[in-house]
Amino acid sequence: MECTGQNRRYAESACAFDGENPSSFRHWKTLFGCERANAHISCPIKKCHSPCFTLILLLAWCYCVTVQSHAANEGQPELNDVHFHLTNYIQEGTNIHDFLKIMGSKVGRVALFGIPLQQEWSYQNSGDFAPTYYLQTDAPLYYYSFTDAYIAMAYRSLSKEEQARFDPMITGFNPADMYAADHIRRVLQTFPGVFSGIGEFTIHKEFVSAKVAGEVASLQNPALDRILDFAETVGLVVLIHNDMDVPFAKEGSGPVYLHQMKALLRRHPNTTIIWAHTGMGRVVRPIKNHAAQLAEILADPQFSHVYFDISWDEVAKYVVSSPEATRITADLLNRYPDRFLFGTDEVAPSNQGQYLKVYYQYEPLWKLLDQKTSERVRKGNYERLFDEARRKVRAWEMAQGLGPR
Repeated sequence: MECTGQNRRYAESACAFDGENPSSFRHWKTLFGCERANAHISCPIKKCHSPCFTLILLLAWCYCVTVQSHAANEGQPELNDVHFHLTNYIQEGTNIHDFLKIMGSKVGRVALFGIPLQQEWSYQNSGDFAPTYYLQTDAPLYYYSFTDAYIAMAYRSLSKEEQARFDPMITGFNPADMYAADHIRRVLQTFPGVFSGIGEFTIHKEFVSAKVAGEVASLQNPALDRILDFAETVGLVVLIHNDMDVPFAKEGSGPVYLHQMKALLRRHPNTTIIWAHTGMGRVVRPIKNHAAQLAEILADPQFSHVYFDISWDEVAKYVVSSPEATRITADLLNRYPDRFLFGTDEVAPSNQGQYLKVYYQYEPLWKLLDQKTSERVRKGNYERLFDEARRKVRAWEMAQGLGPR
């Protein structure tokens, strides 16, 4: 029985090949050693019994599934962004409608927030120079609560379809203030149907903490516990920045804030917490055995509610600083694919190249991740956490009689 005629039509039907296009069969000619690829494929095996034909159909089916899978993925976003600031340290930024264009089809969903701190322009300090970043002046920073209203109104200016691509976060509170949890409640009451989480807010951050006017935030302050307790009650995702160590730590010294942070996480086992930047910073370098410290947290059932984001170009620079550093990071992510989320930590970008700089900076890392891990870190983990947060927060709002307005 030759591999011609009716058998050819079966294979063609199985994979929906174009019968008018002989090149469609070029792959099979090469694979099976057929003499020509035309309307009648001739096989050198003159008696091609059922095992041969079954193999052809199986391979055709596999090829078809692959083609269909690629077709289904066309137009799908490559990433979600768990860490994005629409505004900067002087509360200026990108128009949200322009930002949607910057996202394009490449970015699916974004955790949206401003910056909770306003940089003061002190004429006595910088004269006519108007600083826009905290490193440009010695003048203090102060908490700017209006950022939450600004984000809510920007979100409400979008269509329902556009809103579905954002998960706004409450961040305009002082974590050293016992009334901070009340601020979060008031924001939810004022803007029901908008917010899904709180953050990014900061406890210990190089160069920033010392500049904030008023009491310094602390991991041991009961005000922070009130915030996390309320987040648990409502179902809000928490995105917290806390450096694991101090800047320019001495070689061989233990990370100053790691044990305090662990104690905080243990006190709130039912609150979903994302630790921004895996505890690193601009000059807060990875502590010795940083990956091992993270792995210890990830392996401990007490911390099953804890996740890490890998946002910020200052973090990416450490991850891709050498092939060994990238490999160590990839090994950790492949071991714990459900516990890491990608974020940009970009601030008010003006174009897509600027916005996705960190994403492309991580290219060496993406290449070392298996397919499942890559998909979850870039997209899946975000969707799982924020879909659940949306559901819980909307349910809490309804229980309070706060239907969407």
